[in-house]
Amino acid sequence: PVWITDGPASFTPGRGEDYRGTIAVTESGNTCQHWSSQSPHSHSRTPENYPCRGLDENYCRNPDGEKRPWCYTTNPAARWEYCNIPSCDSTKPEAPGKNRRQVD
Repeated sequence: PVWITDGPASFTPGRGEDYRGTIAVTESGNTCQHWSSQSPHSHSRTPENYPCRGLDENYCRNPDGEKRPWCYTTNPAARWEYCNIPSCDSTKPEAPGKNRRQVD
């Protein structure tokens, strides 16, 4: 069977610019800094400067076209790092739900 999603997907292909999940840890295990915080790293990628980019809480995002979602870290020695976000290709389809249907 082939699964078709009628609504927004949990995982997005490509650079993950539309990723809106809740992963908030980098690939090396550092906790992400809140996008609205300027500590320990000051930056200009704030929710005010990048509206509609999903810069909520401290979730991994890609507001500026990097190769994949990333975040500033709470580790003073690591300004920012990429996050490991599962890709669409690496997930198995879930059972049919409200926004999914099976096509034979």
